[in-house]
Amino acid sequence: MSERTETASTGGTDQGLQQAQDEVVGLTSELISIDTTNTGDPATVVGERAAAEYVAAKLGEVGYEISYVESGDQQGRANVIARLPGADASRGALLVHGHLDVVPADPAEWSVHPFSGAVQDGYVWGRGAVDMKNMVAMSIAVARRFKRDGLTPPRDIVFAFLADEEAGGFQGAQWLADHRPELFEGCTEAISEVGGYSVTFTDGVRAYLVQTAEKGIRWLKLRTRGRAGHGSMVHDDNAVAKLAAAVDKLGNHRFPLVMNDSVREFLDGVTELTGWSFPEDDIDTAVAKLGNLSRIVGATLRDTANPTMLTAGYKHNVIPSVAEAAVDCRILPGREEEFDRELAELLGPDVEREWVGLPPVETTFEGRIVDTMTSSVLAEDPGTKVLPYMVSAGTDAKSFSRLGMNCYGFAPLKLPADLDFSALFHGVDERVPEESLRFGVRVLDRFLRHS
Repeated sequence: MSERTETASTGGTDQGLQQAQDEVVGLTSELISIDTTNTGDPATVVGERAAAEYVAAKLGEVGYEISYVESGDQQGRANVIARLPGADASRGALLVHGHLDVVPADPAEWSVHPFSGAVQDGYVWGRGAVDMKNMVAMSIAVARRFKRDGLTPPRDIVFAFLADEEAGGFQGAQWLADHRPELFEGCTEAISEVGGYSVTFTDGVRAYLVQTAEKGIRWLKLRTRGRAGHGSMVHDDNAVAKLAAAVDKLGNHRFPLVMNDSVREFLDGVTELTGWSFPEDDIDTAVAKLGNLSRIVGATLRDTANPTMLTAGYKHNVIPSVAEAAVDCRILPGREEEFDRELAELLGPDVEREWVGLPPVETTFEGRIVDTMTSSVLAEDPGTKVLPYMVSAGTDAKSFSRLGMNCYGFAPLKLPADLDFSALFHGVDERVPEESLRFGVRVLDRFLRHS
């Protein structure tokens, strides 16, 4: 190990790492100021190409060879991929990936304009500050530092910045996995969003959560049919009434408790840190002790199926022949067949069902990569603990796991104890602390130099 690298690993004081820390706040702000709203409707998606060109320029100016790929069947769905060769070509490569798109934001609801990238009060504000332009910026800052300083990682690192994650990745990571897998040749492990951040439980007891599992997604459409007619008449075959009954039944249904390995290991770790118990016969009450984190953890205890949209009719006095509802279903690993069976029994044969789905993802919390994550965090925040956990949402890990990669959420951030971080995902006044970004650069730099 070089003297320069030794200096970085003992506290991040060398000049190259300091430059990366100095850059990251500006990178985050500039990325946020590029409106990359993904509504899911191709006609209203904006900004992904501009963001990809920004990323390509930042990497290109320090010497990376860039693969710029427009994915899917829609123009402007742009992706940037760059590979940094490592010292040992025989080892599996590591993929570091992030998405460039964000969900919509209504400026009228925000304290600052959601696409301002405002830097104030110690935070960077705007849509994407948490999900996930923070990690994109940290990755760019560290990638630039490696190239500028001539650092060679232990193995190849592939940096990927992707389109369309917020609509399932069908025009981004999913398309790339299907049509351009050679871009990720040799990658055996991957890191990305929704993990690596700190949570404070009680009395300053802090842990960092690494995502090792995520629920499957099923965007379900329910459809009922009936006899069309005049709204003033007695009607015993009303598609809207049938749909309302089905939606009510589904919306009030509680799927069974399933204690997944990732969830159990997380709860056992919390018990070790805090002394709290999590008995399965009163698990919901016990999980409530986790405070703001209870929303995420509670959603990983069972499958969920939440109705989100209703569509029926075209005039007040016309009974339509068809009614439809959209339902957002999230399914635990290993539960797909049981979920389908339970859904069929609940809704019966008269409610039509069709869906687009993405599978659950799960990997184990062990091995060299986990040891390196842990040591990298503890070097910057001694005395804390690193725990695995499952998220109820989905990420582009669903695409890359199909290519044989073990996927983790590891976007390291040391967060203030009073910040409700989970509420900022897709929330109003999304923001990330400046110091958390600098911390993340130091941890990510150390992790990539030793992974």
